[in-house]
Amino acid sequence: MKLRGRPIKLRNVRRQPSIQQFSPRGKPGRPDEIVLKLEEFEAIKLTDYIGLSQKKAAIMMGISQQTVSRVLRKARKMLANGLIMGKIIRIQGGNYKIANLNNPDQK
Repeated sequence: MKLRGRPIKLRNVRRQPSIQQFSPRGKPGRPDEIVLKLEEFEAIKLTDYIGLSQKKAAIMMGISQQTVSRVLRKARKMLANGLIMGKIIRIQGGNYKIANLNNPDQK
């Protein structure tokens, strides 16, 4: 079966997060889990934590501003779901490459 549409472009990520899972306390049993992709984590970090504009975040991640906007919208919805519903939030997977952003010429 042939894939349709454009191939997904790899997103630049500086490094793996040191913490890869958040678990709620006070919820009996094993809570449900959501998976936040690494590029979604990176977009949240760059825009919401560091305070970069979507345009600057897009440049750092090597993707368009529209793609950053889509990634952010999905990531924020997933984070809100995890926080409101008391789910485990796991950070893993995605379409990314670890990039040395100090030297953009290095591939």
